[in-house]
Amino acid sequence: MKKKLIALAVAGALAAPVIASAQGTNVTIFGRVQAEYSGVDNGNNAYQSGISDNSRSSRWGLQITEDLGRGLKANARMEMGLNTGAGSASTPREQWVGLSSNNWGDVKFGRVQSPFKDFAGGMTIDPFAYTTLQGNGAGGTMTGSANGMGSGANGFVNSAIRFDSISTEGFSFAGLLMPGDANQLNPQDANNASNILAPGGLGSAGMTGGKDGEFDGQAAAKYAGNYMGHDYSVFGGYSRDNANVQQKAAGMRVEETWRVGGTWKYENLSVVGQYERVYNAIGAATCTSAAALSQNGQGTTALPGSGQCNSAMNANGDGDIWHVGTNYKWGNTLLVAQGGAMAADAIGAVAARDSRSFTVGAIHSLSKRTSLFGGYQRVTVGAQSAGDATAHHNAGNRNTWTVGMRHNF
Repeated sequence: MKKKLIALAVAGALAAPVIASAQGTNVTIFGRVQAEYSGVDNGNNAYQSGISDNSRSSRWGLQITEDLGRGLKANARMEMGLNTGAGSASTPREQWVGLSSNNWGDVKFGRVQSPFKDFAGGMTIDPFAYTTLQGNGAGGTMTGSANGMGSGANGFVNSAIRFDSISTEGFSFAGLLMPGDANQLNPQDANNASNILAPGGLGSAGMTGGKDGEFDGQAAAKYAGNYMGHDYSVFGGYSRDNANVQQKAAGMRVEETWRVGGTWKYENLSVVGQYERVYNAIGAATCTSAAALSQNGQGTTALPGSGQCNSAMNANGDGDIWHVGTNYKWGNTLLVAQGGAMAADAIGAVAARDSRSFTVGAIHSLSKRTSLFGGYQRVTVGAQSAGDATAHHNAGNRNTWTVGMRHNF
């Protein structure tokens, strides 16, 4: 008995400094674990299926807050992504420190999410976000830019400042600014003459460029209201990615993306949609692998993979992207039908290309934290020229199915 009391006393003494240092600070452990069994047939490559989470839904992290009084709080967030099918746990997600106020909103410093991803449209209007059927994957109905400023699962921007306002009379605003030389923080990108579009790996994919004192940024605004039981919102945004020195030497210019869209909901039925116009694509010229079953596949003969460039513009080219969807809540089940189209304009010797997608499926909630989901996606790809360097990604229509399970904690 005495030995047990001594052991408890020692344990309490060792724990005391930790408890003391945490006084006044709240730390919440949060996360998500997901696995999908998916199959892909894109016509040119052999049929593939597997159990994984290449859409990068799984994650864990710490949310830290301290009440500073008078409506002001200090906040921090550290988050890492997982792949339950591959056993990997090394994808950095949000990592920032900041302040929030009941009077003006939130400001964050560090690696933050793109407003195009989590504020105005993007992942917020896609029920299949973070699954193989997501709109920024092979469906190609949302930008999946490698610069981190798109709607992609890896839509994180490094070395950034982000501000989110409070909602005033239904209006709210979000803005992001990335200092000019931030791309130099990544040694893998320095003097990378072999591939000027390379983001330098998943952890550094938010290096948007903007060298020599130029700044990259993004701004978005939305209005939400209710009229006679009808909930609605409208939103719009602008994104700017300055070409760095190497990209300028290759003839590339400033990438600009404009977005408009809206949502409508009445009782159990909702309709969503957005339109994007991309000019002088830089980051959007890189293939998205978010929906790939084989994350290492590059779409080449040697590494066929299952990823496609359907959501990408031609390098330094322009294009349009549409996304529309309707959802119906039936008990604990959400029925989903959505789709859209991508059209990349021709530039130089590179041919124009386009894709259209249609997705149907359902998400069933077993509880507030656990859900099952499944569905089918059909992607129809326009004809490609024989000399198109991206033809190995795009030539051939695509059929994708998936069933999965997700638990939030």
